[in-house]
Amino acid sequence: MSTAAPSRPSRHQNLYAHHLWMQQRFFAGLLLLAGVVATGVAIYQRQLFSPAFAVWLVYIPTGLLLGGAILLYRRRSHLQVRDEGVKISNMFNSVVIDYDSIKSVKALPLRQHFQEKRSRMIAPIMKQHIDKPAVFIKVRGDETELAAIKKRLGLFRARLMNEDTIAVPVPDADAVVWEVNSHLPERLGQNQGGARRRKRRR
Repeated sequence: MSTAAPSRPSRHQNLYAHHLWMQQRFFAGLLLLAGVVATGVAIYQRQLFSPAFAVWLVYIPTGLLLGGAILLYRRRSHLQVRDEGVKISNMFNSVVIDYDSIKSVKALPLRQHFQEKRSRMIAPIMKQHIDKPAVFIKVRGDETELAAIKKRLGLFRARLMNEDTIAVPVPDADAVVWEVNSHLPERLGQNQGGARRRKRRR
């Protein structure tokens, strides 16, 4: 009997959260640096608690809190293909979409999720990925069920979900689609999309 522990599902980074971190870490670092420099000057001049320098003391914890918050958000925002379903996580919430609720899963250019009026929702931080493949998951459910799923998608819910389709930009969308398809009922095997496809059984 094998005693090997089951492997943990791999995490696929949500690129919205990743690029938010890449964009905002500069401002967090700037706040921290400004606070440290001003505090150093205040200590040198022996005016650390004077009204002129007191405000600069706030910059240090503010920079640390901002940097820590967006780093934690980046770390917690990911997609996992688990035995019970596809789990999409964010800072405080997560939602698991069971495989019976998935109509199809494909790797398609992210731009296809932002057609017509939704094109203005393309975030500047994502423009470099707009023509790269993202994971498109079409979900089965009524309006109430779909609304409940969308509500738990977090900060970028409006960009992630449109009607019954969730599009998650990840570093390797084909790999995620391949993983999801390995859990889907056989009747959905044709929905692979992307560069990797299952071979037909003979």
